[in-house]
Amino acid sequence: MPELPPVPTDAPLTEAEMRAASVVTPGPLTSPIPVVPYDPQWPALYAREVRRLRGVLGDRVLAIEHVGSTSVPGLHAKPIIDLDVTVPDSADEPAYVPALEAAGYRLTIREPEWHEHRMFKGPGTDINLHVWSPGSPEAIRHVVFREWLRAHPADRDAYGALKRDLATRPYTFMHEYNNDKATLIREIYARAVAAQSGS
Repeated sequence: MPELPPVPTDAPLTEAEMRAASVVTPGPLTSPIPVVPYDPQWPALYAREVRRLRGVLGDRVLAIEHVGSTSVPGLHAKPIIDLDVTVPDSADEPAYVPALEAAGYRLTIREPEWHEHRMFKGPGTDINLHVWSPGSPEAIRHVVFREWLRAHPADRDAYGALKRDLATRPYTFMHEYNNDKATLIREIYARAVAAQSGS
């Protein structure tokens, strides 16, 4: 089995970094973060988005994964479908961005220094569409984390409880909520890595 990417050690994202990566200037949150019980319709929304993306991008799509909390049955989540899409080169925006924009997707995040990550919002379904190049360590981590939570209800429930607690706090920006989830996410991911390595 291939070696998994190590547990990330990135420092918490600052407001300045968040603004620098944002194609559209983000405003402050105007309502509480919605963390809701798992909805069995989420896989169907993901499948519909996959069909749309494959129709738009064709063979430029090398892989698509349903990631994030909506991909884990039984886990509380923000009702936003996260998708990881792998294209031949996520830095080569002319190869895929115009086609996505013509179909109604909006580029919102550009992070060349972080695995050439791009993120789009979609037309219709509330999604976070993350675009990566082949072998992106972050995309691999997303799948490992998803599979671990699907197989380990205790970690799934602990993560859900943390998110429900954090959603009650008065954050100004969404990245602050994400920062506060990072410690537990890394602890859970570390368990997944240790289990695979036998350590």
